[in-house]
Amino acid sequence: MSEYPVVVVGAGPVGLAAAAQLLERGLEPLVLERGPRAGAAVAAWHHVRLFSAWSELVDPAGGRLLEPTGWIRPDGAEYPTGREWAERYLQPLAEALGSRVRFGAEVVGVARRGRDRVVDSGREGEPFSVHVRTAEGEQRLLASAVVDASGTWGGPNPLGGEGLPAIGEQTAADRIVYRVPDLGHQEVRARYAGKHIAVAGSGHSALTALVALSGLAKENPATRISWVLRRGGIGTAFGGGDADQLPARGALGTRAKQAVEAGLVSVVTGFRTETVERDDTGTLTLVSANGQRLSDVDGVVALTGFRPDLGWLSEIRLELDATLQAPVRLAPLVDPNVHSCGTVYPHGAKELAHPETGFYLAGTKSYGRAPTFLAMTGYEQVRSIAAALAGDHDAAGQVELVLAETGVCGGAGLFDDPGTTAASDGCCGPAEPEVLTLAAPSRSGN
Repeated sequence: MSEYPVVVVGAGPVGLAAAAQLLERGLEPLVLERGPRAGAAVAAWHHVRLFSAWSELVDPAGGRLLEPTGWIRPDGAEYPTGREWAERYLQPLAEALGSRVRFGAEVVGVARRGRDRVVDSGREGEPFSVHVRTAEGEQRLLASAVVDASGTWGGPNPLGGEGLPAIGEQTAADRIVYRVPDLGHQEVRARYAGKHIAVAGSGHSALTALVALSGLAKENPATRISWVLRRGGIGTAFGGGDADQLPARGALGTRAKQAVEAGLVSVVTGFRTETVERDDTGTLTLVSANGQRLSDVDGVVALTGFRPDLGWLSEIRLELDATLQAPVRLAPLVDPNVHSCGTVYPHGAKELAHPETGFYLAGTKSYGRAPTFLAMTGYEQVRSIAAALAGDHDAAGQVELVLAETGVCGGAGLFDDPGTTAASDGCCGPAEPEVLTLAAPSRSGN
C-alpha cells in the first residue's frame, strides 16, 4: 500500500510533528485539518502563556524541516503564548509541508476499503478509506495508515459531576464557558468585572483562570471568585512550587495559592454540581449532590477537562480502556486513579497500537479522559509511530524522552476521599524509573 499516503488527522502540534517525522522516514503524509489554519485549536487559547519553554515545544523533525527555509528558531528559554506558538512555529511548519496539509477538510469517518468493522476476510490487505467533508462536498481518500492527532479541544467535559451535563446546565449555557476567558478583550472583561464568578476544576486551566480573575478582582473589588472543587480539599492542586522542574508551571500554582491566601478567591470543596438553577434575572445557583448551594452566581467558568470524540471511528477496530477511553496498553500508565504522582512510563507505537493494524491515536486524544499531557510526549509518540510505519521497529521501541518532575504526589483518584493521602497509599516509591507528563492549559500540548 505504499502508493497511498499516511493520513494524519489534525494540523496541531502533534499532527504536524507526525508529518515531519514521516517525511524523514521516506513516507508521504497527508494532513487533514478541519480548521482554516494550522494550530486552530491552539489559536483558540491564544492569550494563555504556556508553562513549557520553546525548547520543549519544537519537534526535532519539525525544526529540521524548517531550518532550510530561513526560519528563525525562538529562544529556547522563553515561554510563548498560544498565539506565539501558532504564529512562530505551527504555521511556518504547515507552510513548509506545503500541499501535504489541507485545511477546511473535516474527517467524518474512517474504515477499511470495502469492509465494515465486522468483516475479517481480506481486511488487512485493504487500505484505509478516509471520508472527508469540505466546502466542495464529501470525498473519499485512501491511506496506507492513519494517525489520529485531532485532539480533544472540541470535547470539554460538562460542569455536572457525573460526566453528564447538570440538570439545567444547558439552559444556562449563556452564563457558562468551558475555556479560560480572555480578559484582554474589553467585552470579556466587562462580563466578569464586579460579578460573582464560579471557577470549576482543579487543573492548570483552572489555576490559569483563577490567576487572571484575581487580577481583575484587585482592580475591581466588587468581583467575587468562588473556586469549586469536587475533591474534598485543595490537596496538591497548587503543584510543586519551587520543586517543580518546569519553573513556569510551579509559578502558576504559587500565584494561584497567593490569590487564595489573599482572600481574592473563596474555596468551595467537596462540591459535585448536580443542578443549575436560574432565577428571573438570569442569576445562577449551583446545587451539589449533597444539597450544598452556591448562590448569586453571575457566570461559571467550567474547566473540568476534555474527552475524545470517537464517534467517527465507529468502523475502526479500537482496543480502548473501559475507564479512560485510551489504548489499553497505555491506560494503566496514565490512569489518575492509580498513579498518584502523575507519572507515565515512556511509550510509543507499541502502547498506542490497536487491533486495526496501521491505525494510531496520538497526542491528547491518545490519553482519552486522562487529564495530563505535554507536547514532548506527543512528539515522542509520533517519532515512534513513524519509525514503526517505516519498518524500523528497533527505533520505534527506543526511549527518547525525559520529562520534568512536578515535585508533587497526589493522584486525582485519591482526592475525593479527604481521609486518604498519597503517602498512605504507598504510591510514591515505584520500583522502576518513570517519567512525568503534566497538563497543558488546553491539553493541546503545553
